[in-house]
Amino acid sequence: MLGQGGISSTKQALFNLSTLTWTNLPGNGNSDTFSEEGFGLLPDGRILVVDTADIPNSELYDTTTQSWTSAGNTPVVLVDAGSFEIGPQLQRPNGTLVAIGGTPHNAIYTFATNTWAATSDMPNGNDSADGPAVVLPDGNLFLPASPGVFQGVITFFTFDGTSFTQAPGTASSGRLQSWQTRMIMLPTGQALYCVADGRTKDVELANSNGRPQKLWRPQIKSVPATLTRGTTVQIRGRQFNGLTCGSDYGDDATNATNYPLARITNSATHHVFYGKTHDHSTMAIATGSLQVSTMFDVPASAETGASVIEVVANGIPSKPVAVTIQ
Repeated sequence: MLGQGGISSTKQALFNLSTLTWTNLPGNGNSDTFSEEGFGLLPDGRILVVDTADIPNSELYDTTTQSWTSAGNTPVVLVDAGSFEIGPQLQRPNGTLVAIGGTPHNAIYTFATNTWAATSDMPNGNDSADGPAVVLPDGNLFLPASPGVFQGVITFFTFDGTSFTQAPGTASSGRLQSWQTRMIMLPTGQALYCVADGRTKDVELANSNGRPQKLWRPQIKSVPATLTRGTTVQIRGRQFNGLTCGSDYGDDATNATNYPLARITNSATHHVFYGKTHDHSTMAIATGSLQVSTMFDVPASAETGASVIEVVANGIPSKPVAVTIQ
């Protein structure tokens, strides 16, 4: 895991998840400071960063060589030069990453060609100078935006890669700005929205109107036919981490959901139980035909009898597989 060196620093360090230790990396990091910058994970393991001081430059971090290279200039200015603010960066299942601006401008980075292209501006002068977004199961982005830097109030939009469509507001959105909210994708395929201003108590759910394509779904290839409550078992298959990180905010909040969830549904009662997953073979997105795995703990509280198990990634479930819980 790559760690930033601070708001005005170019230093960087690696965090070892096994030993829980940090190691300073030699040399400097990217070409400017890390102030307000977010990270966008690409399928090949590289990390895309839109520079907030060296505008309009963008950079790629190679986790294998531990080095930075230019990703070229963004075709439009995404960063508010006065505050360094920028919006979330999120991958879509179609092989692109959408960078939402701290200005009304937005751009799309295509993985296969390593190229940028401008896309539609946010309507009515809105922007995401700090703000969350989620990728809905149908591949569209869902996000709140507000005009100016920490001015105005929220309007919700969906973005299909070409155009923004206004969505209904929430009970509190008429008095908030984008930076005061957070969102995360739930295993149900709904976006969970909450307010993070320390005063407002408002938690709401947004439903997706569309459905995921079949090719986006995780695929279970092997799992024991009989699962014993309280034990830990391995489940193997493909695309367990999904095609995107699911949700993003930028530099102030990270709540990515590119990890598998194990969901068991009892066939008689239809009650749902989630098994804790851990020791995933990878955290990479868009792993394609590569076989991956995760360990999961069969809940001690799971109901016995005929059931089905699914692997869920970013709100998108696999085809259910029949199992027996004992």
